[in-house]
Amino acid sequence: MSNSAKIAIGGVVAAVILMPFIGFWLSLLVLIGVPTVAYLMLDPSQRRRLRRITRKEIGR
Repeated sequence: MSNSAKIAIGGVVAAVILMPFIGFWLSLLVLIGVPTVAYLMLDPSQRRRLRRITRKEIGR
């Protein structure tokens, strides 16, 4: 199983676990907000490099 598949499964599991405790909308906000904040914390050069490479190359 690839790393991206593991991360996707982990995100789904986290959403299912969080949903009963904090509600649907807040868990959706967490799942969308955390990667967005992580992307915004990158330097501009790191963002350019991340956009330049394909999804297959990210796990290498």
